[in-house]
Amino acid sequence: MKKAFDVVVAGAGPAGIAAAVTAAAQHRRVALVDDNQRPGGQIWRSGASLPRPARVWLSRLEASAVEHLSGTRIFDHPAPGVLCAEWNETAMELHYEKLVFATGARELFLPFPGWTLPNVMGAGGLDAMVRGGLPVAGKRVVVAGTGPLLLAVAAHLAARGAKIVAICEQAPFARLAKFAAQMSRYPGKLLQGLAYRLAARHSRLYCGCWPISASGSTALESLTLRQGNRTWSVACDYLACGFHLVPNLELAELLGCRIQDGFVAVDDLQQTSVANVYCAGEPTGIGGVEMALVEGQIAGLAASGSAEAARKLIPQRRRMLGFVDALRRTCALNPELRRPAADTTLVCRCEDVPFGTLREHTSWRDAKLHTRCGMGPCQGRICGAAAEFLFGWGPDAVRPPIFPALVSSLAAESTNPNKSMEDA
Repeated sequence: MKKAFDVVVAGAGPAGIAAAVTAAAQHRRVALVDDNQRPGGQIWRSGASLPRPARVWLSRLEASAVEHLSGTRIFDHPAPGVLCAEWNETAMELHYEKLVFATGARELFLPFPGWTLPNVMGAGGLDAMVRGGLPVAGKRVVVAGTGPLLLAVAAHLAARGAKIVAICEQAPFARLAKFAAQMSRYPGKLLQGLAYRLAARHSRLYCGCWPISASGSTALESLTLRQGNRTWSVACDYLACGFHLVPNLELAELLGCRIQDGFVAVDDLQQTSVANVYCAGEPTGIGGVEMALVEGQIAGLAASGSAEAARKLIPQRRRMLGFVDALRRTCALNPELRRPAADTTLVCRCEDVPFGTLREHTSWRDAKLHTRCGMGPCQGRICGAAAEFLFGWGPDAVRPPIFPALVSSLAAESTNPNKSMEDA
C-alpha cells in the first residue's frame, strides 16, 4: 500500500496534533501517523477528564482534512521522502515532501533491588492504568522520582481515593525552592503546580529522597527510602516511580538528525539538520504541553510553506525556553543514584542482566554483545537510558527496523525500487 502526502506528521500527541491541524489549514495534504488507536498521546488520553486545550485541539483535528492513520507504526526510512510503516499487519509506504516528527518521550527508570516486583510501576504508567479503570481506592501509594509529573500523578491518584503515603522528590529542597521562585514568570504553571499540591495535601513531600529497595513475597509490600543519611521503610501497595523523561529519538537517529545534549537540534522554525524534516515537542526538550503546542504550530506552518506566519510564534517559544532550562537544572539526577544497593540488582529485566555484570564492560555495544543487555522485547528502551545514566554509555547507531515488524513487511520493503542495493 502506498500513500503520498505533502506533509507527514509522526506522533499524535499535542505537538503532532498542532502540527497536523496547522499544516492542513494551509491547504496541504496531511497525514497524522500514530501507533495508538486514538489521538492525544500519553498526556491527552482518551477517556480521561481532558483539559480545555485538549478538547479544543482534538475538535480541530476531527474537523480538519487531516488523514489520521491510527494504529500505524513507522519502522524504517529507506530513502529521502519515504517512510515504511505497518497498519493492521499490512505494509505501508508513506511518501512525503515534508516530515514533522513529534515522537514524545518516555519515563526514565533507574534500577534498585525489587524494582521488578509486581505493582512497582512508572508514575505515568500507574496513572494511565488508573485512568483506564484500575481501582486504587484505599490503596497505599508512594510516588517517587523527579519532575512535575510526580505531583500531577499524586493529585490524580488521591482524587481516585488512593492514600498517598509519600511523595519523594530526589532533587534537594534548595533547588526546588529556586525553581518555585522562577515560576513567577510562568503563572499558569505555578497555579497548576499549586493545584496539584493542594489535591495531594494530605501526603508528605520529602525532598532529596528516593527509593533504595522494594520488597514483597509475590507483589510489592514495603519500600525502603533514603533521605541523606536516614533510611526507613514504609508499607505500600503501589510504587509510582519515574526519574523524569527521556525523548524518543529512534526515528530522529534513523533519519540522521543531529542530536545535541540528548535532544534533537532544531532552528527557530523547528527545522532539523536534515532537509525537509522538522521536529516538535519533547524530542527537542522537555517543556510540557504549552511548549509542545507552540512548537507543533511552528513546525506545521514551516513545513507547509508559511514561514512568515511561523516566525510570529517564535517569541512565544523563546519565552518558554526559560522554563525548559529551569526544569532541566532542577531535575538533574543526584550522582548517588548511580550506585544501586547491590551488584545483583537487575538493570535489563528482559534478559536478566544485573548491575555487577554490566560494570565489567566498557560500552553499550560491548555489553550487548556479551550479555544481551538491550536485546530483549523492549529493545533497550528501558535499560538503555538507565545504562546511559549509570555508566555514561552512548547508544549505538540505530538500525531498521526501529520497532518490531512482520517479515512480510520487511520483504515488501526489500522490493522497494527507491532503496539502493547498498542500503539493502
